[in-house]
Amino acid sequence: MNRKAFFLALFTVIIWGSGFAAIRASLMGGYTPGHLVLTRFLIASSVFVIYALWPGTKFSLPRKKDLVKILLLGWVGISVYHFGVTFGEETISAGTAGMLIGSSPIFTALIAVIVLKERLSTIEWFGMLIGIIGILLITIGSEGALFTISKGALLVLMASVATSLFFVFQKPLLVKYTPIELTAYFTWAGTLPFFIYFPGLLEGIQDASLEANLSTVYMGIFPAAVAYVTWATALSLGAAGSIASMLYFEPVVAIFIAWIWLKEFPSTLSIIGGIVAISGVIIVGWIGHRYRLKKAKNIGYL
Repeated sequence: MNRKAFFLALFTVIIWGSGFAAIRASLMGGYTPGHLVLTRFLIASSVFVIYALWPGTKFSLPRKKDLVKILLLGWVGISVYHFGVTFGEETISAGTAGMLIGSSPIFTALIAVIVLKERLSTIEWFGMLIGIIGILLITIGSEGALFTISKGALLVLMASVATSLFFVFQKPLLVKYTPIELTAYFTWAGTLPFFIYFPGLLEGIQDASLEANLSTVYMGIFPAAVAYVTWATALSLGAAGSIASMLYFEPVVAIFIAWIWLKEFPSTLSIIGGIVAISGVIIVGWIGHRYRLKKAKNIGYL
């Protein structure tokens, strides 16, 4: 990837990594998960409405033939993902959630095998196995008791699968639309299901602490709006696999910020699982990819 794509992806990963601690701060400050996810995406949706209506801005509406795909991807990549992470963090730490989401390239590789019929090398299958073992260790360690799997960890795993699907299938649309247009469509589509949590929203906002409200505003503007645009821009400038490799850094950011902000740290077993999972991700996404390129050159394909 080029320098611009690298720095855009790095900025995105740092902002997204901070979002896990921000979610916990809002939940501990009085927000219910439903009110939190609706509020932050009302803010994010408003940011994109202001941008689209701003005088002089070139902003086109989606084509009719793409509406269904945009709606589905918005529901998967925004609604399902943020439902899973937000409700999941009721019972697991921000760092643990970050590690589980950081393992999403494992699911991306599995989806590519099942949906896109891609073939993996022996090294990549080995990395996949290592990654799955790591995910299991994180999940088991998230409850604080051995051999117990928390509901929150399962919800975040669901979110990890959702974001993998989102990343795989959104790239073709970036050929037709600008990154900010596409992110706006996804955000508006993904916000719609959250309106089931509208009852009691104003009272919930009033009852929440100042820190929780500021944290929610931050999430609505940066992790939920700005960062999705910078990520989509990075994807449009470089290879999806190379850009996705930047997600390896996200769990480190999530753990560090949660430690500084919330004085919160994942369990020892989850940390071990995180190291194992990220090792598996690196084997699949980097070592396996280099091995495949080297093999292709040796047999004359490149």
